[in-house]
Amino acid sequence: MKTGTTRYNQYSTHLVQRYGEKVYKLPVNLPGTCPNRDGRAGWGGCIFCDEEGSGFDCLPNTYGVKEQIAKNKAYFQKRFKAKKFIVYFQAFTNTYLPLNSFKDNINQAAGEEGVVGISISTRPDCVNDRYLDFLSELNEEKKFDINIELGLQTVNYHTLAKINRGHGLAEFIDAVLRIKKHGFETCAHLILNLPWDTCEDAVENARILSALGVEYVKLHSLYVVKGTPLGDLYERGEIEIISMKEYVERVCTFLTYLDPAVVIQRLVGKGPRESLLFSNWGVSWWLVKQEIENYLEKHDLYQGKNFDYLNGKAVRDYIQEE
Repeated sequence: MKTGTTRYNQYSTHLVQRYGEKVYKLPVNLPGTCPNRDGRAGWGGCIFCDEEGSGFDCLPNTYGVKEQIAKNKAYFQKRFKAKKFIVYFQAFTNTYLPLNSFKDNINQAAGEEGVVGISISTRPDCVNDRYLDFLSELNEEKKFDINIELGLQTVNYHTLAKINRGHGLAEFIDAVLRIKKHGFETCAHLILNLPWDTCEDAVENARILSALGVEYVKLHSLYVVKGTPLGDLYERGEIEIISMKEYVERVCTFLTYLDPAVVIQRLVGKGPRESLLFSNWGVSWWLVKQEIENYLEKHDLYQGKNFDYLNGKAVRDYIQEE
């Protein structure tokens, strides 16, 4: 019988199985922007995004790439005796940089001792073959793992428009196919409690990711920052955020429809320390994670339990008759 965290494909276990020991992510925070802020895809960014993007837990971007890697590496080596690392270009849209700048940043990370992989955060509408071609050439030389993290948030294209995402579902599908063509892995970021989404959307998120063969997923619970368009809506009482109980149920339902081969990098996120109006129902993120794991066990649910909808489900009986 499945118990505890064995009910979903956990990232930490996956890394140990792949690399033979625990691996630590070294976040890198680069100054930048995205096409949804400077007018190319839209203005103002996503309605939940503040000025720091997703890099609020990083070192200041006034430090260079090598300096950030060195400081973070020294911390993990001292505290955990870490030997292997994945450099994670986290904040903003890293492939929105000019190609030469992008190459320079990645090359600096690739030369660091103990680095077994590079993870690059970006938007689906910023995945271009020339950037991927460069990564392919680098991978041929260095022989380490490269994965691309795509901020999708939801497959519901109506909700994507409401959050001012600046792209639709088609761009995500295109980006995944391009990344796969170059032999890299993909991590999709999702927010399962956006105010305009339902549990049915959570299920469709799982189905789309599974059909595309996405390798990793990060789930973020929605947080609300003061001074953002979402924060304004929240303070005016124009949106409602589902309860923690419903979020837990939604995550567990999502997992049951997800291909069991997909690795879960995160079940719940956290917001920046300053100016928060709402984050994780006022409790610690680890408590939400614990509630999810308890719910899976209590109801005998596990990742992939309902993963039975691909490969022509409707004609399987005819095949068995032959």
